[in-house]
Amino acid sequence: MTIDQAITMGHEMFKITLIVGAPVLLITFIVGLVISVFQAATQIHEMTLTFIPKILAALVALFVFGSWMMVKLVDYTKENFNMIVSLLK
Repeated sequence: MTIDQAITMGHEMFKITLIVGAPVLLITFIVGLVISVFQAATQIHEMTLTFIPKILAALVALFVFGSWMMVKLVDYTKENFNMIVSLLK
């Protein structure tokens, strides 16, 4: 394995991590932002008020995007295994 191949594999790893993690992170970020605006408007500063909606939003995001995430991860894993096989030849 050359340095270029290792860098390419690392780049792909970070790219797939960002792509797969983005939907859940963005949805929980938006829910947290909405709750923060609501808390600021009503002056209710309860720390536990943010946890339940964020957890529910993350679960909904995983339910909606879970199959797509799994397909992306399986494809990435197949590519890695194929690359390992080609390196062994």
